[in-house]
Amino acid sequence: MEEYAIVLDYLPQGRPDDKSYHKTPLLIAIGDEEFKLLELIPKQNAVITIGERLYIGKNMEMRSKIISVKRRISYKDLTNTAMSELPYVLENIVNGRENFYVDFFNRAESINTRMHSLELLPGLGNKTMWNIIEERKKRKFESFKDLTDRIKTLHNPQKMIAQRIIQELQERHEKYKLFVAK
Repeated sequence: MEEYAIVLDYLPQGRPDDKSYHKTPLLIAIGDEEFKLLELIPKQNAVITIGERLYIGKNMEMRSKIISVKRRISYKDLTNTAMSELPYVLENIVNGRENFYVDFFNRAESINTRMHSLELLPGLGNKTMWNIIEERKKRKFESFKDLTDRIKTLHNPQKMIAQRIIQELQERHEKYKLFVAK
């Protein structure tokens, strides 16, 4: 269960396709641990900004701006604003949990005899994958900077991870999930 979510869009009049008479304000957000896409109902008069991190866990006293989680949504339910904010929000999440994602590069393994989990990152080819595997045998990577300094062909691993998360959220026949909860 997600404890915190990052706001991707704020709909003060609810969804435009909602036909009900009483339209409830709505937030579209993404959980910062399992990357679940959610619709949230904000408290009345709560001041909320896009990109804000909000508590959505079970402790109701800690929920300063959220009444409830309305439902989990899919990528196709995102608004255009939410889709455009998503890559930036994901890069911020990845940068905020740098140790976790650097550890992914240190521990990534083969999925089967023909595919390695590193190959699932967009833009990371076979040669770069082997460079990562050889370098981590010498010494584990300590940061994204260490990773890009030692692997010259690797540029902006945070963006690669964010793009992979988006691919998993889009569910375009993604057989293997590296980062998004099922």
